[in-house]
Amino acid sequence: MRITQPTIKELKSEQEWIEAFPIMKQLRTHLNTHSFIELVSQAVEENDYQLFALYDENRIVAVCGFMPMITLYNGRSIWVCDLVTDSSLRSKGYGKTLLNYVEHWAKKQNYDVVSLSSGLQRASAHQFYEEKMEYGKTSYVFVKKL
Repeated sequence: MRITQPTIKELKSEQEWIEAFPIMKQLRTHLNTHSFIELVSQAVEENDYQLFALYDENRIVAVCGFMPMITLYNGRSIWVCDLVTDSSLRSKGYGKTLLNYVEHWAKKQNYDVVSLSSGLQRASAHQFYEEKMEYGKTSYVFVKKL
């Protein structure tokens, strides 16, 4: 029996984005395939959004989307917009592997900080970020829908 190592791949084509959508939909439940593709396409074009997938046994088990940014607060940083592991496969280290990859990618590209926000209701995600990934809480994120 051959056991393969999980692999990480940047998703660049619309077809690859469509393949990742069932996992992303678990986090971004308000999106349908069309709106997802539209938003990813625009984010890639306008904000250098990057979408990566973690594959295990040739199937996507986790996805992460992020954007490089420069702000006065964080300087050169990466903003993790989306990080989700298939709900049936959580606690197997996939999220940690993918976020570690993003951190390594950021260092290689000379970014100094990786940051993200997480919904108030996602207590288990907060525990993951703080305890397993050693992220600190530094602020609240405020949103006003217009």
